[in-house]
Amino acid sequence: MSRVVVFGGHGKVALRAAPLLVGAGHEVGAIVRNPDHVGDVADAGATPIVADIEYLDVAKIAALIEGYDVVVWSAGAGGGDSKRTYAVDRDAAIRSMDAAGRAGISRYVMVSYFGAGLDHGVNSGNSFHAYAQAKAEADDYLKSTSLEWTILGPSALTLDQGTGLIDTKEAGATGGSVTRDDVAAAVVAAIANPGTIGRFIEFDNGSTPIAEALG
Repeated sequence: MSRVVVFGGHGKVALRAAPLLVGAGHEVGAIVRNPDHVGDVADAGATPIVADIEYLDVAKIAALIEGYDVVVWSAGAGGGDSKRTYAVDRDAAIRSMDAAGRAGISRYVMVSYFGAGLDHGVNSGNSFHAYAQAKAEADDYLKSTSLEWTILGPSALTLDQGTGLIDTKEAGATGGSVTRDDVAAAVVAAIANPGTIGRFIEFDNGSTPIAEALG
């Protein structure tokens, strides 16, 4: 199995993904900014790595993730301050991609959102614009790299209990909602399936088992 490092290790998706990854036989490192979050990450089965990636250059991020096989980006500024949104969701994400290449890591799974893209159509006056633009530019950069990338595009996230069932946009999903449990499971399934490499997979909760839907 693989050594997987997760950026945004204390996020609601990441904390759900860590025990699933461990259960699948992976060794998991989780990067967190706040030392107070170390206990939660450890309880989820991951090895906490305390670092503020907003302020780390490519070389320092590469040193941080050296020895891992897979990068999962599930970090974000959390909205609000547009300047910080660009700094984390776009700039730090891009540096993590360059760092992965420098550290000899080929596999990269990005958690984005349903409808992400440079043609997102969100007006510049909309509070969501900075996030939409930052994610679009980061995703676009990832596609231009030589990394073995997968971009997951879940629709609106809920805290409902996971169902284990999704539908992709190709299967008719329209951008409704999906549980964070099921997004976490989709991360694990994407890592397990080389057929997801080079694909942007948008999905809702639906009627198809996750591994089958991603296949």
